[in-house]
Amino acid sequence: MSGEARILGRNGLQVGPIGLAASYGCPAECVERAFDLGVNYFYWGSMRRGPFAQGLLNLGDRRDRYHLVIQSYSRMAALIPWSIERALRKLRTEYADVLLLGLWNKPIPERIVNACLEVKERGLLRHLAVSTHERTAVPQTLSAQPLDIIHVRYNAVHTGAERDIFPHMPAEGAPGLVAFTATSWKQLLNPKNVPPGERTPTAEDCYRFALSNPAISVCMAGPATAGEFEAVPRALAAGPMDNDELAWMRRVGAVIYKTKGKRQLRD
Repeated sequence: MSGEARILGRNGLQVGPIGLAASYGCPAECVERAFDLGVNYFYWGSMRRGPFAQGLLNLGDRRDRYHLVIQSYSRMAALIPWSIERALRKLRTEYADVLLLGLWNKPIPERIVNACLEVKERGLLRHLAVSTHERTAVPQTLSAQPLDIIHVRYNAVHTGAERDIFPHMPAEGAPGLVAFTATSWKQLLNPKNVPPGERTPTAEDCYRFALSNPAISVCMAGPATAGEFEAVPRALAAGPMDNDELAWMRRVGAVIYKTKGKRQLRD
């Protein structure tokens, strides 16, 4: 999987299979190392942490070789340009490759879409994306809006996207799909959650599980430390899971889903 380039949906972005998120404390040196490994989808989003920003600044002369994702949760259209401009100033760059509209579980209002398109016309961003937990809305509604990328929850505990999203996406011209919460908020990494006789998954196992599904172009990683970051190169080196590995991950995920409760985790 290392160095493998994928096309992220109809927008045509060439991406590495793992993306890196800023929110959890990833150090600057790991951002640079990730770039050297072929990671080029950098998500400076929910929590815009300084060390991650410094890592991106250190890649300044290679800005055209990675994709910057900036997130906005704003439900006020007037605040969207301000949020983007502030982020761009912080990172000393003229544009974001992707604006990710965070946590929309229903169609995005026209006022929000229009505000984004106006910013796009100014050259401050190139592609629109959305993150959602409402899977059934994705094929019918969200993909009909001017969205190039959709971030969806997908892991061995929450496999509902295999039923509600993947089979229903258009054969051509579909938005690219990015998986988040690969570890199910670390539920999959906790030995206490794993049934007797089964091996406890690692973070790299979780990334590999998501990326073994051809519908997913990018799996997000959110390491908090340099040690946790090591799961990224290990996952890239190991490549997709074989059938036995996938079956094991599904067994573990099914037990966690059952024991933790549908109401708590939702599939």
